[in-house]
Amino acid sequence: MNLSTGIIFCFLILGVSSQGLGTFLREAGQGAKDMWRAYRDMKEANYKGADKYFHARGNYDAAQRGPGGVWAAKVISNARETIQGITDPLLKGMTRDEVRKDSKADQFANEWGRSGKDPNHFRPAGLPNKY
Repeated sequence: MNLSTGIIFCFLILGVSSQGLGTFLREAGQGAKDMWRAYRDMKEANYKGADKYFHARGNYDAAQRGPGGVWAAKVISNARETIQGITDPLLKGMTRDEVRKDSKADQFANEWGRSGKDPNHFRPAGLPNKY
């Protein structure tokens, strides 16, 4: 199977053909921007205990874009957790067990947001209304 046939097959599997490749890619791009905005806000807020809220919010906002946004949120979330699984033990001195537990909680918040549930469920008391 050549590359173009493989790509078309993947898009058919994802259901992209029913809505159009352009729409899917636009939604994915917008979803990626939503994820970036949530990450940027999390870093700016620098608020202890707020990371799960920002995980859920970024995934929620991206998913509201449509299937492309859901796809982008899932890919970005999974990549982030994979990278953190490698870097956190080195940079934060976390044990593998601590990393797994934190990653599981992050993924729960990611899936919560992607499923359309209210990200404010994870909002810590005192987080400025700006976020």
